[in-house]
Amino acid sequence: MSLAAYCVICCRRIRTLTPLPKSTTYWRDIRNLIKFTGSLILGGSLFLTYEVLALKKSLTLDTQVVEKEKMKSYIYVHTVSLDKRENYGITYQARKELHKALRKVLATSAKILRGPFADAFSTVDVEDHECAVWLLLRKSRSGHRAARLQAVQEMSETHHWQDYQYRIIAQACDLRTLIGLARSKESDLRFFLPPPPLPSLKEDSSIEEELRQLLASLPQTELDECIQYFTSLALSESSQSLAAQKGGLWCFGGNGLPYAESFGEVPSATVEMFCLEALVKHSEIPTHCDKIEANGGLQLLQRLYQLHKDCPKIQRNIMRIIGNMALNEHLHSTIVRSGWVSILAEAVKSHRIMEASHAARTLANLDRETMQEKYQDGVYVLHPQYRTSQPIKADVLFIHGLMGAAFKTWRQQDSEQVLTEKILEDEASYTTCWPKTWLARDCPALRIISVEYDTSLSDWRTRCPMERKSIAFRSNELLRKLRAAGVGDRPVIWVSHSMGGLLVKKMLLEASKKPEMSTVINNTRGIIFYSVPHHGSHLAEYSVNIRYLLFPSLEVKELSKDSPALKTLHDDFLEFAKDKNFQVLNFVETLPTYIGSMIKLHVVPVESADLGIGDLIPVDVDHLNICKPKKKDAFLYQRTLQFICETLAKDLEN
Repeated sequence: MSLAAYCVICCRRIRTLTPLPKSTTYWRDIRNLIKFTGSLILGGSLFLTYEVLALKKSLTLDTQVVEKEKMKSYIYVHTVSLDKRENYGITYQARKELHKALRKVLATSAKILRGPFADAFSTVDVEDHECAVWLLLRKSRSGHRAARLQAVQEMSETHHWQDYQYRIIAQACDLRTLIGLARSKESDLRFFLPPPPLPSLKEDSSIEEELRQLLASLPQTELDECIQYFTSLALSESSQSLAAQKGGLWCFGGNGLPYAESFGEVPSATVEMFCLEALVKHSEIPTHCDKIEANGGLQLLQRLYQLHKDCPKIQRNIMRIIGNMALNEHLHSTIVRSGWVSILAEAVKSHRIMEASHAARTLANLDRETMQEKYQDGVYVLHPQYRTSQPIKADVLFIHGLMGAAFKTWRQQDSEQVLTEKILEDEASYTTCWPKTWLARDCPALRIISVEYDTSLSDWRTRCPMERKSIAFRSNELLRKLRAAGVGDRPVIWVSHSMGGLLVKKMLLEASKKPEMSTVINNTRGIIFYSVPHHGSHLAEYSVNIRYLLFPSLEVKELSKDSPALKTLHDDFLEFAKDKNFQVLNFVETLPTYIGSMIKLHVVPVESADLGIGDLIPVDVDHLNICKPKKKDAFLYQRTLQFICETLAKDLEN
């Protein structure tokens, strides 16, 4: 107001002065104009400076208050003066218009300085302390793959956010980002929402009956004999269970008789196991996976998984089914929406090797952002089980033998002094899978894969009576699965125990006959044989003396010393290995193995373990412990590690 009054006075003086000479009047008018303009500019500048500072102060965010109070149920509003005199008049209107103009300037500068907000986020009212969350969310949906991967990595490495910020990501991220977070080692579990509520069971129904109905709804035609066997067994046993629940008695006279362990189990758990075994087989067929999903199988399996948290066998088969379904990309969105990713993200961090490996396999099949390979049933990645920036330069494959398994075969040698509590506390003192623990730590640039397949000593103990698979049949089946997992794209070392070595030899011979498998041969660098019966085993000869071998299985019969197939396999592979110059390392046991409580048998003698090429190293252990080092610095492990490092030296350097 004072500025306006001063201007009026100056104008009046100019009009009331007596006329002066033109030259004098001219210069005096210029001086007055300069005074007027200067005063106006100076006053205006001071006024604008004051208003900008006042606006900046009103817009300044106290981040400490936000951090402390954000989780409380407060609504933050702009403060307004209660003095009514400031709400009216020219001053109030001028300040209001000036603030509008400055807001536009600030918004424009924000668009320039914050490039990522230029598109969809330019119109969103995002507070400064929330920018990191929304910037990462937007980056995770970028059209550039590298930007998406970097966004997921930055999210997984963030550990200072408040709980609500993790929940923002959990609710707003897309399928690719959620799977990427589940496959990131450092991800906080708050990134994953709890699974949605499961639909309630039908009235007068049970999980057993729901499983039976799901199994009965699947196509029963054009199935192989084993799928038909498992399906009929499950439906038969579940019918008996339902009859018992409705007033009858549990009957053991059905097809479950071959399962001697069934007598000691709770009938409901037995029925569920039979149904799950059948569903595992059905889930290997893509069209049956669609039926399982359409009939509510994902929710039913989730209910069963949560109900049997203390039963690893049931959880294992459920994970196998979900992992098989994840091989079908069109089912990925359904699997994610059903809440399975949250369960898998927690399971993959488990200290139990079996649970973590099954979850890692399923997540890898879901992750099409970083994975081209697909891991079919029985193929498990021991390292790396998460996304990693470490370049993988070679593969090491572990193939177990007769009655072995993908994990237990490769555990550390058992010791009575080692307790479960000690195992959980210190993984360095005992490991349930030394390739995953020791080898992965010593050679992080390796992809370590373990393979599992079903074997039996006797046809009485076989899981499927119609399933009489020869070494030739199994080798073709495993070779197909391993090629789908990308085996052959990198240098390979094969590690095998007992009958697993025969499978490796047969797989390599079969691959050499198929042009599409040529990369498997070209990239094979070496083979380690742990007590492999190249010339046969005494096991089959003792079949008449051992109660489990009254009717030896086909696998055992093929191990007999007079087996023509075994001799042909040995001769063909020996010539082939020499021609390809494979590096070979042979270990052999020197101690007999107890089979049952009565029989002591030297399963693979030294002369049978001699392939004819490579070093042959006798070790003072029995057949079961030849592939189980006592500790990390034991000769058995250190010699194995030395062979792998020397054979892959050039590949690991490159």
